[in-house]
Amino acid sequence: MTTGISPSMQQAPDLEQAPDRPQAALRDVTLRDGLQLTGGLLPVDEKVALVRTLLDAGVPQLEIGSMARPDLVPPMANTLEVVAELTPEERDRSWVWVATPGGVERAVAAGITRLQYCLSVSDAHNRANVGRSTEDSMAALPRALDIAQEAGAQLQLCFATAFTCPFDGPVDPQRTLALATDPRGERCSEIVIADTLGQADPQQVGALVGAVDRAVPQHGVVFHGHDTWGLGVANTLAAVQAGAVAVDGALAGLGGCPFAPGASGNTASEDILFALKPDWLTPERFATIVRAGERIIELLGETGTSRAALGARSKATAFPWVLDRSTDA
Repeated sequence: MTTGISPSMQQAPDLEQAPDRPQAALRDVTLRDGLQLTGGLLPVDEKVALVRTLLDAGVPQLEIGSMARPDLVPPMANTLEVVAELTPEERDRSWVWVATPGGVERAVAAGITRLQYCLSVSDAHNRANVGRSTEDSMAALPRALDIAQEAGAQLQLCFATAFTCPFDGPVDPQRTLALATDPRGERCSEIVIADTLGQADPQQVGALVGAVDRAVPQHGVVFHGHDTWGLGVANTLAAVQAGAVAVDGALAGLGGCPFAPGASGNTASEDILFALKPDWLTPERFATIVRAGERIIELLGETGTSRAALGARSKATAFPWVLDRSTDA
């Protein structure tokens, strides 16, 4: 009697030859990019509680706020109050967004040791976002680096609109590469490549992240993605395969740039973690992170878009990554 299964199909796969799961550190950006479009100001105690919940759960890095003008980005108004509540150890794992040397000065005076200096590859978006040309932002970078260096702080160089601009359309990857290799940024700790509008595809992301990684091997490359076209996780995985050492995400897929029409939320941290499954992640820690995302969207009156968070609430209870409902508060 035949089984209808070929001999080759009956053989067990050689799992020992499977490639290692790629590793990259998650930086959760809920408290900066995730809050930018929410309109309201989350209280300091809630922000600090979220910082501690995520760090205790094992998330390696966070972005906790911005030096953006509070009249332009109201949800960032209490960033320095949050910083003041953190311990030195917590601040050492927390990043703050800056766009000018003055912002760097204010941040390091408050005790921040991790700074992300951001400018846009597209002139049109840089003018809308920070009120100056891309070249003006690059010209100010050495002074920002001097201030950070004097304070013993690290400074990343972030390129927003690295793939597309909401005003000018597709961005020439050679322009992004030229900025990444500009000698004025050689003292930066990492290069952040941002798909601000979430319009890139995995091939584009892998190609650009890989090119930057090869061109400036002294810097680690960080990928910041959005999920506008449903490719956030795929793009993140492409970035990791191309050499990214860290990737950004936000709880529940919150986020977006107030100066980038058409941008949706960040790639959800829950989805990235479920896809990458870093060594530190256990089902129990994943459950803590899912619940943190559920709490913040409840506080903000927002709708979450994380598919992994929905999966964690499924009825497939034999799967270890599904939450144990008996432990819900």
